[in-house]
Amino acid sequence: MTSFLTRTADGTFQFGHTLGKKLAAGDVLCLTGDLGAGKTLLVQGAAAGLGVTETVTSPTFTLMQVYETGRLPVYHFDLYRLDAPMDLHNIGFEEYMGGDGVALIEWADKFPAAMPEHCLWVEINRGRETTERVIMLRPKGERYRRLGEELKESADSGAGYCHAGV
Repeated sequence: MTSFLTRTADGTFQFGHTLGKKLAAGDVLCLTGDLGAGKTLLVQGAAAGLGVTETVTSPTFTLMQVYETGRLPVYHFDLYRLDAPMDLHNIGFEEYMGGDGVALIEWADKFPAAMPEHCLWVEINRGRETTERVIMLRPKGERYRRLGEELKESADSGAGYCHAGV
């Protein structure tokens, strides 16, 4: 596990932006954290890093939003309102995993068994200060381990976030 610290909302967005620049077709990010932790903000940054020009909003009521203006399609899921794993099947969830785009899944911890074997778990927690966030990465697979290493190398270089150890 690798952790990062952002001190402001812009820092969380910048972390997502840096991450988004490094994402490739088929990548899956499983985001977790309390309400208001910054999951959607991080997704907005990742989408910007992928070149998405559309306004990215939380798909809480639509469950999924597709953005196709960037270098890769972005499939943004919000599982908060789903009650059972069968609901994932009903929205065609599996069809978007590991394909031509990037899947960004908020509230992935509601259905951990339904997440792909190889993915990057991104847990966002509040820090000591109101605007601080601790972002913990749990890579599942070599691709995501390398991605975490790349993010460590990008940290502390004025990116708006720093490597916090572990």
